[in-house]
Amino acid sequence: MIQGTPSPTLGQQDIAFLLRLWLHSRVPARLRVAQAVGVGLSHNTSRQPDVLLYRAEVPPDRFQLRPADVVLAVEIVSPGTRRVDRFAKPGEYAAAGIPLYWRIEQDPVHLYAYRIGDRVGPGGERQYELVADSAELIELTEPFDIKLPIAEITP
Repeated sequence: MIQGTPSPTLGQQDIAFLLRLWLHSRVPARLRVAQAVGVGLSHNTSRQPDVLLYRAEVPPDRFQLRPADVVLAVEIVSPGTRRVDRFAKPGEYAAAGIPLYWRIEQDPVHLYAYRIGDRVGPGGERQYELVADSAELIELTEPFDIKLPIAEITP
């Protein structure tokens, strides 16, 4: 379990809310959007992405997701979480098999979209590859066709 994790900043919460709202209004029926739901990455590691997309067939009474349930994990970087969000979490999410990871930097808001690629880390684990990044417009085909103006998730 994570200890000593700083609380989200107000700006981080605003971006998470706006992103969840944006995704919720566009996500296909096969997916659902959630905020701050735990994902059990291993027998002793759990993380709570700021926003995530998960498979619609997951029962609504679950309080923790398995990595196989999660399609996209999103972390919004704030001063107290920079190192963990940029380095530790992507490695943990990729090792657990979560196919997509977005990192959102603040001030200015800038989204970096990654997907699991063919690159392998020193321990034999797969790693994320950057597929798009922008402070203006993100266009993606995974996990569905996305054309996200960054201004729409900027508080």
